[in-house]
Amino acid sequence: MAPHPFSTLSVEETRRARDVVLAAHPSAVVDFREIFLQEPAKEEVKRFLDLEHSARLSPTSPRPPRLAKCQYDVIGSDRTPEYHESVIDVDSKRRVKHEVIGKEFQAGLTLWEFETLVKVCKASSMFQAAIAEFKLPEGFEVVIEPWPYGGLDLGSENRRYFQGLCFAQDLRSNNPDANFYAYPLPLIPVMDAHKKEIVRIDKLATGGKGDGLTEKTHSERIIDHCQNSDYVPELLEDGTRKDFKPINITQPEGPSFKVTNESLVEWQKWRFRVSFNPREGAVIHDVHYDGRSILYRLSISEMTVPYADPRPPFHRKQAFDFGDGGAGNCANNLSLGCDCLGVIKYFDGVVVGSDGEPRNHPNVICLHEQDNGIGWKHTNWRTGRAVVTRYRELVVQFIITLANYEYVFAYKFDLAGGITIEVRATGIVSVVNIDPGKTSDYGNVVSGGVLAQNHQHIFCARIDPAVDGHNNTVLHEESHTMPWDKDTNPNGNFYEVRKTVVHRSAGLDAAPQHNRTFKVINPNKTNPVSGRPVGYKFVPPPTQKLLASPGSIQSQRALFADHHVWVTKYKDDELYAGGRFTLQSQLEIDGVADAAKRNDSVTNEDVVLWSVFGLTHNPRVEDWPVMPVDIFQINLRPVDFFTANPSIDVPSNKNLSSQLVPSSTCCSEQGKL
Repeated sequence: MAPHPFSTLSVEETRRARDVVLAAHPSAVVDFREIFLQEPAKEEVKRFLDLEHSARLSPTSPRPPRLAKCQYDVIGSDRTPEYHESVIDVDSKRRVKHEVIGKEFQAGLTLWEFETLVKVCKASSMFQAAIAEFKLPEGFEVVIEPWPYGGLDLGSENRRYFQGLCFAQDLRSNNPDANFYAYPLPLIPVMDAHKKEIVRIDKLATGGKGDGLTEKTHSERIIDHCQNSDYVPELLEDGTRKDFKPINITQPEGPSFKVTNESLVEWQKWRFRVSFNPREGAVIHDVHYDGRSILYRLSISEMTVPYADPRPPFHRKQAFDFGDGGAGNCANNLSLGCDCLGVIKYFDGVVVGSDGEPRNHPNVICLHEQDNGIGWKHTNWRTGRAVVTRYRELVVQFIITLANYEYVFAYKFDLAGGITIEVRATGIVSVVNIDPGKTSDYGNVVSGGVLAQNHQHIFCARIDPAVDGHNNTVLHEESHTMPWDKDTNPNGNFYEVRKTVVHRSAGLDAAPQHNRTFKVINPNKTNPVSGRPVGYKFVPPPTQKLLASPGSIQSQRALFADHHVWVTKYKDDELYAGGRFTLQSQLEIDGVADAAKRNDSVTNEDVVLWSVFGLTHNPRVEDWPVMPVDIFQINLRPVDFFTANPSIDVPSNKNLSSQLVPSSTCCSEQGKL
């Protein structure tokens, strides 16, 4: 069977694309970065989906081409890499588009470039001399953690750089997972990625309040005031809790979902497809409920993590975790019984090495059902009968590790037609060395000699709606107190609901004081009960926007973080809120802010919503050594889409596996003296 237009490229398709690229550059060395599905033009896909959903699809039906986006460096006689992007038709084995990217843009980083940084540091006499200035205790080894360089300073030469954050690891435990973040070293090596050499060592200030931005106040015994801060169970001083009893998620009759052809998911009136790519990770496509269209595409588009420490070079410390290196590239291989519970379906991805040879990236997405409490309930007080249903969800989840941080991304589908986009932030806070006994305005001391710097995590979800069709309108609805009026509001209890249609592409903000709710409606379809247009709604989380000063490089390269919601007109291949190229950028180019500037009409059009939200993270001691999850959600809910509660038919069966706590452990027994 031919693959679906939304199916992830297979290993064989990826290999075919690679071979076409190699044939196009016969006399040059080609270093591959990524090969992944280039989604077909939407108009072509819509024609295919119309056939599919009307059961008119046949083996001879026209199909959109299977396209591969290939990102690679061509290295000629001057040994300087030149970045190219090509689109390959993998069935006809021909190149249909080719672009040489200008030197003002930097390609996303690869994991093998990070490995190069570590090797170059170890071979660098400059780096070894800088390390030798410290007197590290016996049994400690230097660890180099690669990081993107951040935004180039104004006037800097646009070369490809990488930097390394440095730590010391205590090897005396003979445990490779001993927490090296507990021993930060105040220096950062900077590598010229093309020359593969260390070009300078940035020496870091370690002072506190009252010290300047650049003074070097530390002693040569740089980690004597630091201490072990381990998190792996076998290194915990008191071990793990002994009174922790298991909770098992069992599904004796198996799951309620089914997966066909490794991409089509069907569950409780829901139907959608799942794909995976190296930049966005898991992507949801062609979402239907009970045969009705809701979304064309759903993804996490970008995130940025700017740090607020003004001491150089920390003003450059700003990662774009999707654009700089790719969330999919950093996706975890998920473990059965750990990352996901219950009866699990896993999905694989495909990644390539520098030679373009593809391989499976196993278990990067997990699919499972979970219970999330009560779905709906009512008790008839006259008869005493209660009817109660459970809030069951189908979860599509992937997890990424980016150096010190982990992020858990989940798309949750519920029984009442709702979709929740959830992000959980965990992992280890990014830390630097601070002199003994000092505190800082730039963060919080979370352990001896360890300063966790203040920073933000700002995410952007891209929501491509198709509410009963692709022509939709966005409006926001607010609730306002109305003045006393002897005719219209004689008792002062009336409040007015005001609706404002978004006519032109724009950025807008949350307004919790007015309960500002954004609705995507289909103005061409009317609910027969309410007489209003069918739609879906969400309330944007009123989280803090980017705090860096307007005009700063941190601000300019993350313009998507200027608003909580953006509304734009659909354009093929416009997927990334921060633009195609974020690595070492000084300005967001071709991101959502530029899309909004087109001033397109967005009423009764094919529109896209971008929801921006996040965390201003001023660390606390409780975030150390590994922070408990912070959870953020966007809740998409039907509004006048159905004619009644769509989950009214969910069974209200009693769970027979539930049981009482044995009487010997009741509070009445525990309270006896």
